Amino acid sequence: GPPPTNCPYRHSLLGGVFATGLRSVIAEPRITEEAVRQSFESAGRIALHRLERYLNTLGTIAAAAPLLGLFGTVIGMIEIFGSQAPTSGGAANPQMLAHGISIALYNTAFGLMIAIPALMFYRYFRGRVDEYLLTMELATERLVPHLMRFAVRTPPVHASSAETVA
Repeated sequence: GPPPTNCPYRHSLLGGVFATGLRSVIAEPRITEEAVRQSFESAGRIALHRLERYLNTLGTIAAAAPLLGLFGTVIGMIEIFGSQAPTSGGAANPQMLAHGISIALYNTAFGLMIAIPALMFYRYFRGRVDEYLLTMELATERLVPHLMRFAVRTPPVHASSAETVA
């Protein structure tokens, strides 16, 4: 079940993973090492999901922002060239054209202003999540032998002792 509110691991993902392994040994004293590792792995997947919960959104913003800026630029350029009067004999006002192009390029600049920091933060947090996951994996790997000392080991049944009983 969920940890009580006064437990020290309730604010720590690593502590929650450790507690899951400890609870599995307490709940089943005859637990195998494979089952302890499996409980750590399941708890680790849940912790990883919590760590990555906002990374997809940040990655999507980083990928979509320059495309939205480019889209705005293209729409702006279409509007600029569409607003030129075809009846003027091809003579466009260069000042209006330059102003329209500069406004269209602002769209690209704004898209990049959003995309570049978003990508930087995405990569930074992706690295932090990977680092934390590695720390969690190594720590749980070191904890398994210590937890297995508390597990009750049943002696293996030999074929000769099984024959004497029958």
